[in-house]
Amino acid sequence: MDEPLFERGFWVVIPARFASARLPGKPLVEIAGMPMIEHVWRRACASSAHRVVIATDDERIERVARDFGAEVMLTSPDHENGTSRLAEVAERFELPADTRVVNVQGDEPLLPSTLIDLVAESLLANPEASIATLAEPISDPETLARASVVKVVRDHSGRALYFSRAPIPWQRESWGDEGPRALDSLPTPERFDAGWLRHIGLYGYRVGFLQRYAGWPPAPIEQLEQLEQLRALYYGHRIQVEVTPVEYPAGIDTPEDLARVRRLLEGR
Repeated sequence: MDEPLFERGFWVVIPARFASARLPGKPLVEIAGMPMIEHVWRRACASSAHRVVIATDDERIERVARDFGAEVMLTSPDHENGTSRLAEVAERFELPADTRVVNVQGDEPLLPSTLIDLVAESLLANPEASIATLAEPISDPETLARASVVKVVRDHSGRALYFSRAPIPWQRESWGDEGPRALDSLPTPERFDAGWLRHIGLYGYRVGFLQRYAGWPPAPIEQLEQLEQLRALYYGHRIQVEVTPVEYPAGIDTPEDLARVRRLLEGR
């Protein structure tokens, strides 16, 4: 008989790919004397997770991760996204359907461990949700207009209504056809809880959902926006979105990002 969910705790899986268009070999770049993936792993281990696993399709990452003491699983190179890679890990470990798994990206060496716990706790507190994730307020029109910044709209209970690269919700009275005109056209910060939120890509899943997700074809809205979480909404699943209580530091996508993080962690 399976242990109760609250006794079993949650897992963290860190998908790590060697290939990166803008920063090849990203998980293994050195920061403050250790590879990036080790920084991420240590952050995950500092959370309340029952178990932390690095999932990679690259033997170089596997070898380095095992050397610093991580548990590693070599996964298929054919996954279309991190969610399907998590589904493989859950299947191979034969995790029960109600097990919570938090997906921590392998390029987030500054991730606060408390946010990993927050996502896992959100799933526990919202049993009707298949996914839990995070968001933070947007306070300037430039950020709101950028397609690289994913926006989310929530309902009154914190469930996601929609994710988009477009600036949603659209403020009809203040914005023209070209988008927000000026910062003073936006509502005051006190009204941001009803306005603009940037989605943060830290996800918690139930294993039962991962098993179903892997069998669904991509959704039209997912393909249009290039946002994999829209597949869950399209097929009728609930996503709980918590507003982060602490600053969420940006991950590493470019050489400039790497230089910024090195300055922070190396004190230079």
